[in-house]
Amino acid sequence: MTPSKPSESRLAALRAALYRGIPALLAGCIFLAAWELYVDLSGIKPSILPAPSRIVIQGWLNREVLISNTWPTLGATLGGFALSLAFAFAASILMDFVPFMRRALLPIFIASQTLPLVAIAPLVVLWFGFGLLPKILLVALVTFFPLLVALLQGYESTDRDIAELLNSMKASRWRIFRLARLPSSLPYFFAGLRISITYAVVGAIFAEYAGAARGLGIYILNAKNNFRPDLVLAAVVVSAVLTLCLFGLTLMIQRLVMPWQPSGEPRR
Repeated sequence: MTPSKPSESRLAALRAALYRGIPALLAGCIFLAAWELYVDLSGIKPSILPAPSRIVIQGWLNREVLISNTWPTLGATLGGFALSLAFAFAASILMDFVPFMRRALLPIFIASQTLPLVAIAPLVVLWFGFGLLPKILLVALVTFFPLLVALLQGYESTDRDIAELLNSMKASRWRIFRLARLPSSLPYFFAGLRISITYAVVGAIFAEYAGAARGLGIYILNAKNNFRPDLVLAAVVVSAVLTLCLFGLTLMIQRLVMPWQPSGEPRR
C-alpha cells in the first residue's frame, strides 16, 4: 500500500526542517565544545566563568527549585501575552474601522515603546503591588506593539479586487472585514506573533527583577548575589528553552490555522 500524498508531504517537510537545523546544531556544539575547552585549559575559576558541563550538572541538582520558579514566570508570560493579544486585536479593529483613531492612537503606542522598561517596571510594581498583575501588564507592554503593527499591515494587504467585489455585492463593512481583511492579515499576524512571543519571557523575567516573591527573575537575582554564575546561566538556559517551546507552539498553531501556507510568511 503506497503512502498518501499528505503523509509524503509531511515527511518531506520534516526532512527539510531537520536539514535546515543541522547548521545551527553544529554551530552550537562547536561553540559549547570551545567554551568547555577554554575553561579546562585556562584554569579560570567557576565563580567567574563556569564550564557548560558544570552549568548542566548544577542545573540538574537544583532542578526542583528551578522548576518551582519557572511556573510563576510562565504564568506571567502567558497572562501578559493573552492580554497583549486581546488588546492588540481590539485596537487594530478600532483603528481600521475609524481612521481618526489610528491617527490619534498610533503615535501614543509608538511613544509607549520608547519608555525604558528599567524605569517603568518599578513604578508599575509600586502602583499595583508585588502580585501577578504588574508582571502581566509589563509583559503586555513589551509584546503588544509588534502584534498591533502586524495586524494593521495585514489589513492593508487585502486584495483590492476582493474588497471591491464584496462591496459591489452590498456587503457590510464588518462582513468585508471578516471575509477579506481579517484572512489577509493572518500571515502578518503570525509573523508578529512569533516576534512578540520571543519578548514575552524576557519581559516577565525583567518584571520579576523589579519585585516578586518567586520566578526565574528572582532566582537569577539571588544566584547573582550569591556569586553563582553557574546557577544564573542554568536559569538562563531554562528561560531559553521556555522561549523556544512557546515559539514552537506558535508555529504549530499557525500550521493548524493556515495549512496552505505553513511558513506563515506573506506571499509576494
